[in-house]
Amino acid sequence: MNNFLPLNKNDALRRGWDEVDFVYVIGDAYVDHPSFGPAIISRVLEHNGFTVGMISQPDWHSTDDFMIYGKPRLGFFVSSGNIDSMVAHYTAAKKKRSNDAYTPGGKAGARPDRATIVYCNRIREAYGDIPIIIGGLEASLRRFAHYDYWDDKIRRSIIFDSQADLISYGMGEKQTVEIAERLRNGENIKGMRDIRGTCYVCDVTETPLTGAECPSYENVVASKKEYAISCRIQQDEQDHIRGKLIKQRHGNKMLVQNPPMPPLTTAELDEIYSLPYARNYHPSYEEFGGVPGIEEVKFSITHNRGCFGGCNFCSIALHQGRYVTSRSKESVLKEAELLTKLPDFKGYIHDVGGPTANFRTTSCEKQKTAGLCKGKKCLAPKVCPALVSDHSEYLDILRNMRKIPGIKKVFIRSGIRYDYMLRDENESFFKELIRYHVSGQLKVAPEHCSAIVLEKMGKPYIEDYVRFSKRYFELSKSAGKEQYLVPYLMSSHPGSGLNEAIELAVFLKKRGIRPEQVQDFYPTPGTISTCMFYTGLDPYTMKEVYVAKTPKEKAMQRALLQYYNPANKDIILEALKICGRYDLIGTGEKCLVNALEMRKKSANNYGDRRNFKGGKSYGKKKKK
Repeated sequence: MNNFLPLNKNDALRRGWDEVDFVYVIGDAYVDHPSFGPAIISRVLEHNGFTVGMISQPDWHSTDDFMIYGKPRLGFFVSSGNIDSMVAHYTAAKKKRSNDAYTPGGKAGARPDRATIVYCNRIREAYGDIPIIIGGLEASLRRFAHYDYWDDKIRRSIIFDSQADLISYGMGEKQTVEIAERLRNGENIKGMRDIRGTCYVCDVTETPLTGAECPSYENVVASKKEYAISCRIQQDEQDHIRGKLIKQRHGNKMLVQNPPMPPLTTAELDEIYSLPYARNYHPSYEEFGGVPGIEEVKFSITHNRGCFGGCNFCSIALHQGRYVTSRSKESVLKEAELLTKLPDFKGYIHDVGGPTANFRTTSCEKQKTAGLCKGKKCLAPKVCPALVSDHSEYLDILRNMRKIPGIKKVFIRSGIRYDYMLRDENESFFKELIRYHVSGQLKVAPEHCSAIVLEKMGKPYIEDYVRFSKRYFELSKSAGKEQYLVPYLMSSHPGSGLNEAIELAVFLKKRGIRPEQVQDFYPTPGTISTCMFYTGLDPYTMKEVYVAKTPKEKAMQRALLQYYNPANKDIILEALKICGRYDLIGTGEKCLVNALEMRKKSANNYGDRRNFKGGKSYGKKKKK
């Protein structure tokens, strides 16, 4: 237990601490593993000489749990945990989830909705004007006025409702250390207005003269067009090289976002991942069956950060950013060796990845000095001519990892960008991926097949998936392996109507793909896709975008993607009828519904006498 940071006052006293410098309040169970953001931030603080007491999933109904250490010497850090608390609690259909992977025993309900706000308000109630810094995904993506799917309205920046002093947005190691050191040196947090990677609030009269200004909170509430403009500015300036300071007025106050903090260098990443993590959940959770969220990542290794893929529905672009950095080969292999010494290691590395597994560096040389191109994507809808695809360094790491004594198999389970792979003229990585690193099936994310939808997703056209799929099975066969592809698919993304869903269903049936799970688009804060969902506008063209919002249409789109399920027959028939796609009702090879089954229903259910392709007429019989 001594490997963990204190989880209560007694733990702190055993370390000889009468007080702590910082209390870190988190909405998850305390898991000291480098796949968990709070573990990294707390260890970074410890590494820089600060004492940190953890408070995990406190009872928010009173201030008692927030006062277990007494008043910290310097302040509080607050995070809802690894994911947004609302996403943790609710499905895309806004139904309560029955479990929580980041809670002991997987039990739901151990944190409040909008955990960051609730925790901060309890801290203010307990200690008044004490420094509070909020971070993690929930705070980072809610740093501006944002559309909130669960309330179905625009909420102001989380800094106002939480009463926090600063937001540390993005991957917060550098700004956390700077804030902590300046507090230790006696500086007032109210004056910390120059730290990159942070947001603060000031009076309108104190607004910085430089930077870009978003439409105000009041304006984005009143106008969806203004909201779309605001979202585009926020995305465009999320670059540590060329990004500007951003301002957004809220009444008589100004929210100010300083430019992003530069990402960690290779040497800095190596240092952070070498810190003395316990690599497990706190032992006090053992009686509850542990914390399910660690199962997939306990024997996984993160080798990179950032993703220049920039999918519009993904939060990475506004959080980690699109600039890719990576750990050294030596650091990654050292961690692999460390895993082999853990008592419950069985010889299997579950993943060597990150936001995108096969990225190791920027997509082109220009990014290193000029930043990522504003308003453009490296891979979509077509690959940029400047992109350089090179897997040699990643492949070298994997080859060396396979040779480490005690390692039986190294899998790659985080996202592989197959469009990036296809641009690498050397197929060595592709061949070795199939031969050594796939556990029977490889998960990839084409998401859709309709060009209309893929453009709104910021994804490559489906031809890339078709090419990749063909070559994947060719190489699997030549390697003597029977392996499969599992495509991630999304229904009801902005741009997708019933016709596009039908197009995808036809595509899937033609290729014999039967997805067991389909994800409805989930409008989470801070993404371009969520902006389109709320406004019905593409923020980069200001043209209208079709959005499916009714539960009925969402159910139709979801059912079409699982065309093979007999339980979906009736709703698919209804969708095909609405779109006039009678050619897909019948016994023909491409039909989505078997016409023979339709004979059992009255023709009045369909209201049509035409002949369906592949079947006979099912209208009313003529009188003799």
